[in-house]
Formats: sequence, structure tokens, C-alpha cells
Amino acid sequence: MRNLIALSSIFLLAIVSILILWPSEPDKYFGDVPVLSSLPGGNGLQIGDFERRDMRLGLDLQGGTRLLLQAEVPQNFDGDLTEALDGTISVLRKRVDASGLSESEITRQGASNIAVQMPGLSPEQARSLVGRTAQLRFCESAEIAPVKGIPCDSAGQWYEATGIVDDEVKGLTGAYLLPNSYVAFNEIGESQIAFEFNSDGAELFEQITSRAVANRGKFVGSDQIAIFLDDELLSAPRVQAVIRSNGVITGQDLAEARELVIQLNAGALPLSLTVLQEQSVDATLGQDSVEKSLTAGFIGLVLVAVFMILYYQFPGLIAVLALTIYTLITLAIFKLLPVTLTLAGIGGFILSVGMAVDANILIFERIKEELRSGRSVDMSVNSGFARAWSSIRDSNVTTLITCFILYLLGSGIQLPGVGAFSAPLVQGFSLTLGIGVIVSMFSSIVVSRTFIRVFANLKSSRRWIDFGSISRGVR
Repeated sequence: MRNLIALSSIFLLAIVSILILWPSEPDKYFGDVPVLSSLPGGNGLQIGDFERRDMRLGLDLQGGTRLLLQAEVPQNFDGDLTEALDGTISVLRKRVDASGLSESEITRQGASNIAVQMPGLSPEQARSLVGRTAQLRFCESAEIAPVKGIPCDSAGQWYEATGIVDDEVKGLTGAYLLPNSYVAFNEIGESQIAFEFNSDGAELFEQITSRAVANRGKFVGSDQIAIFLDDELLSAPRVQAVIRSNGVITGQDLAEARELVIQLNAGALPLSLTVLQEQSVDATLGQDSVEKSLTAGFIGLVLVAVFMILYYQFPGLIAVLALTIYTLITLAIFKLLPVTLTLAGIGGFILSVGMAVDANILIFERIKEELRSGRSVDMSVNSGFARAWSSIRDSNVTTLITCFILYLLGSGIQLPGVGAFSAPLVQGFSLTLGIGVIVSMFSSIVVSRTFIRVFANLKSSRRWIDFGSISRGVR
């Protein structure tokens, strides 16, 4: 009964994985297979705001945009340019990661240039995401500003709102925002951005809103606080009461609000950027790569399946079934996280399939040794899995440690004298390999073991579990 429950759970997990994986446009992936391409599209998985519809592909598979950006260094800049560029790259990476483009590549080129590659985005979308400095400023009317410091507009109507913190006059900017801004909706369903200040920002905001309330009605704009983003007026709401730490920004549609939230939470760029070059990568090349990769992977899996069945006979067929379920579960995890697949990532996944096959071979060889020693099928299966587990565990843990190191290297680390080092292709390879290795341990120890135990308990199939002629005569 216990084995049947485990078997039912495994098949249920496989069915759920298929439902998650089924594409929204089957003809795009199965155009040459009429039976599959004619089936209705899937909806992926959607729970509240969480939604996954299609597998996310990298620049080399689906196309996208390459940008070459130049950092504008102010004439009075007296800081460390290398640190400023590294900080700019760090902010850009936060932006693209928050937007789900984890396989975007951001690297330094030359003294002051930054190269950015973003899959799935048009040049306009890419420029909007990374080209904006995202310097948020809160401004008040020139008539009530206690200190006419930095003007917010060319007409001189608005000046940066200031207050006193720690006995110093400071302007209220996005630097005081906590990185937890989010998109909200008002009572009529319009999108707005909710934000929160840190302690210093809250103190400044309280002083500024107090002035606005005290000057209400004295002249036009006396009770307004204007919010500027990179010299562009976003909104100028009227202050109804003294506010300390929270506020909202209105006037954007949902897409603009989501993008602005990403930029605010990532922080403003230390240096302004201008686009020197932009290149749109043709998605047709990516589709060709996808088809060739899928074909190569399918041929490889078929060859492995044929070998396993010919050499291990019925247990080999069980291993092929376990590997099929392994593949479904792993790809479903890739889609749910989501993992952005590149050619390097596909390579990591194929390598993990090889390790899953290796684990099954190791288990079967252990079982064969037990059968040759004269033990029963039940004892051989239990002992074979127990003896193989330590070797499988050690090899997979070693691989996972290597994947972890490669992932850290790919995600961007600081190297003395070099600055930030980033290799997203290495990161994608290590991530898919690591996930595949973890699932392969589950597949080899749980899935394969359950299948063999279930069939071993069936008297009609016991003779097939004996690995055919290899262990003939052993019962």
C-alpha cells in the first residue's frame, strides 16, 4: 500500500508538471507534429499575482537588445570613477533582475562604457529600463521654500524641498526611500506607487508637509509637493495633513508604475548614462537555435534510453520512465522559478540528465552484485539502493558545491583591481546544472526505487526484475 501511494504521488507530480509546462502556443514548439500542435494552448500556472505562462528564453534563443552605454562623468567629479561605475552596474543589475531578466549580461567596456544585453526586450523597452537615472526629488513652491537651493524645473517654480536633520539642511530625494515600494490601486482602480521613507526621510517629509499645511490657501501651489523624476514632473498632489513616513505617486499607468517601482527599489544611478549604440538581435536566429538544441537533446535522450533498455532490459525501461519524470519535473521547476534558458543553460541541464543516468547505472550495478551473491530480489533491491546512495550523494554534493561557486562568480563579485566580474552564461549553466542534480537525486532514489519495488512485489513481474540473462537462475 505504501509503495502504491508513493507511485500515485509520483504520477500526479508528473501530470502537474506537464500541465505547467504545456506552452500557450503549441504550434510554435510542435509545428512539425500536427497531433501536438493542434492541441489547445496551456495557461501555465497562475495564483494571485504569481503567473508563469511560457518558458523564459535568453538573448541567444529568443532575441532581444544589446546596448552600449556611456557614463557621463561630471566636471566637478572628485570620487573614484571605478567605484562609481561598479555602483552603476550594481544598480542596473538590480533593475534587470527585479524585472525577471536574470540572464541579462552587464559588463564594463573601456574606461567609462557599459555593455548591456537583455533578452526579449525591444530597444525602446531596454532604454526605458536601464537608461533612466531614476533620481527622485520632492520639491515645493519657490514661495515657501526656506532655502532656494536646487531648482527642480527650468521655470524656477519648484525648488528641492529641504529640512533639517542632525543640524544639517538636507534635500528630500529618493535616496531616503526604503527599498519596499510597490504598485497599489486607489478606490477607483487607478494604479499608484506606494513608498516609505527611512527615519531621516520621514523626519524631512514631516517638516515639508507641515510647511505645506501651514501655507494652505495663501497662493497657488502653496500646499502642493511636486514629485520629479529625472527633471520630469510626475505629480504635484495637495497635502491634506501632516505626513511622516508614507506616501503615493500617481499619474502612471500600470506598466509605467511597475517599471518605476523597479527603478526606485534598485536606487538611482550614481552616474547618468547615454546610449552610444543599440542593436536588436533577430529572434529568427534564436528560434533556429531552439529547434537545433531540442533536436540534439531529443536524439541524445533516445540513444540513452535505447542503451538502458538493451543493457538492463526491464529495469532499464523503468529507469527511462524515471528519467522522463525527472525531465518533466526539472523543466517545470525551470518555468516556475523562472530560469532564463540559454544555450549554456541547456548544456547544464543535459549534463544533469547524464548524471541522473549515471546514478541509475550505479544503482543497477549494485543490485546486480547482490543478485550474483545469491540474495533474493527484494533483499538485492534494498541493499543495492542503500549501497549506491553514499556514492550518489557524494558525487552530487561535490557537483552542487562547484555549481554554487560558479553561480557566485557569474552573479558578479568584486575582484581587486578589476572591479565587478559578471558572467551570466556561467551563472545560467551552474543554475540549471544545480537544479538538475538536486532533482536527479530525488529521481534516482525515490522514483526509480518506487517503480522497482512496486514491480518486484508483483509475482507476475518478478522474473523481469532479475535483469534478464545477467542474473538468470537467481530467485
